[in-house]
This record gives sequence, structure tokens and C-alpha cells, in this order.
Amino acid sequence: MDAKSILLVEDNPSDIALARHALEIAHVTNRIDIVEDGEEALEYLFKTGRHQSDPQDRLPAVILLDIKLPIVDGLEVLRALRENPKTKRLPVVIMTSSNEEQDLAKGYDLGVNSYIRKPVDFEQFANVIKQLGLYWLVINEPPPLP
Repeated sequence: MDAKSILLVEDNPSDIALARHALEIAHVTNRIDIVEDGEEALEYLFKTGRHQSDPQDRLPAVILLDIKLPIVDGLEVLRALRENPKTKRLPVVIMTSSNEEQDLAKGYDLGVNSYIRKPVDFEQFANVIKQLGLYWLVINEPPPLP
């Protein structure tokens, strides 16, 4: 696992730009890899398809996962991660604008580590990103991966 990287799985260009800017403001200098759909997220994490030549041992310290993604939705990505011995303990934070209680429940049923509704206001969003970076990259003791 690369303890210094973040995988952002987000299809909205504005949210990607906001997340990058918020991480810069928070002085989070860790590498941020971005994929824009669920299929590519799975390829990135399992080193297949477009990412088959990536280093096999490179996994992010935390995944920031949107639910509403094209091709494969975020909950299916989470399910696949939890079913695979290599990624079942990988920290996943769902960051979504979804207000559907069934998404919240299903996310936790599938083993998400945290579920955060995206604030609309940039200042609030920047604060959320700062706290996420501080917690998941500095404070949290990562689980041993198989």
C-alpha cells in the first residue's frame, strides 16, 4: 500500500476541481489519483484494463468514492472491494450528494468506513476535505492488508 496516495473516484469535473483545491488549501500534499467512473476504479484497484501496467503493490491509503458513477456505480465498486481479499480492508469514504437513506444504509451494509454528504458551500467542503486528509492520512492507523 502506498501510504501517501488518495484515490478520488468522481465523475463531476467541478467536484474534482473543488476536491483538488480543498486539498491544496489544507496543505495535503499526498498524491491524488483520479478516476471518473466505477469501471476504471476497479481497473485501477485490481490492476486490469487501462491500469494493468501499474505497479501491483500500489494501493491508496484511502478511497474517496462517489456513489452516482457512470458504468459501474459506487456501491458496486464498494461491494467488489469488500469481496476481494486484497482490498477488503482498504479504507473507503463515500462522499456523495445523495440524500437517499437507502444509499446510506447500503453503504454501511457493504462495509464503508465513513459516509459523508457533500456540502454545497465551498468553505464547508474545504473543511470536510481537510478533516478527511488529517484523519485518514495522519491520525488513522491503517489496517494490515493481506
